[in-house]
Amino acid sequence: MSKGNTFENDLLKLIFNATAIANIADNAASSPLANLYWALHTADPGETGDQTTSEATYTSYARVAVARTTGGMTASTAGSTSPVANVDFPAATGPTLPTVVAITHFSIGVAAAGASKILYSGTVTPNINVSNGVQPRLTTASTITED
Repeated sequence: MSKGNTFENDLLKLIFNATAIANIADNAASSPLANLYWALHTADPGETGDQTTSEATYTSYARVAVARTTGGMTASTAGSTSPVANVDFPAATGPTLPTVVAITHFSIGVAAAGASKILYSGTVTPNINVSNGVQPRLTTASTITED
């Protein structure tokens, strides 16, 4: 069973831009999330995982907050949305070559740290090999698709 195209866009706008879906959902909680948090992974966290599942552990790694507004993510069209700007993670201060941390997946969740739920995840293509001085970046071509 699939969703209608308009509802796919509405759902993405609710999650990523905090835009209400008339008569169904709104962003009126007492303290709604202002940001969603992007994480990097060394393997697929899977549908049963959380953001700590295979999360990257290179030295100086941290999740990156992206605003739940059209300033953070594009307004959804054609069932997809993308970051407005590159999602730049902290530059690694370790490990030292020849050791690398291979980033193969990313996720988007609800907390800056800890075992938070994954809203969306996907592969990083090409993989990013992180070592001292490398700054992982997910570009504006990183697309979240509802279809």
